[in-house]
Amino acid sequence: MYKLSSGPVAYNPAVETLLKATQLPTDDLQDDEYINGIQLFTLELDEQTVGVVGLELHGESALVRSLAVAESERGQGLGVLLLKHAEAAAQILGVKELYLLTTTAADFFRKLGYEVADRTIAPPSIAQSKQFAGICPASATFMVKRLADSISA
Repeated sequence: MYKLSSGPVAYNPAVETLLKATQLPTDDLQDDEYINGIQLFTLELDEQTVGVVGLELHGESALVRSLAVAESERGQGLGVLLLKHAEAAAQILGVKELYLLTTTAADFFRKLGYEVADRTIAPPSIAQSKQFAGICPASATFMVKRLADSISA
């Protein structure tokens, strides 16, 4: 049975292995100062990490990042489950807009309410993030989703 982490988890070797297997960047996740603003949520099956998603918090904005599902578990809607989990967490934290960069999954995110946007509309805190400013290529698709009503914790 699949188990979602109820709260954020620490960056760990299982998360790193999954992200590297799906060719997602990990360098900034190993930066102790930088990772304090990132919340990672995992999905486990039989105590093995098979999915991960992250929120990089910037006040009322957040960057969705590091969404990955193990190849053996794909095609079951687990990416959607992880993304919805991150969106709910973001709402609880008062986030009003979610942003992301993708090189391969624009259609996936579009189906879930994200819209392609011009990079010039990115709030300064998002534009200055390591993902936006250099880790993701300039050719990555920039997307945004406005959350309905954020829930104050």
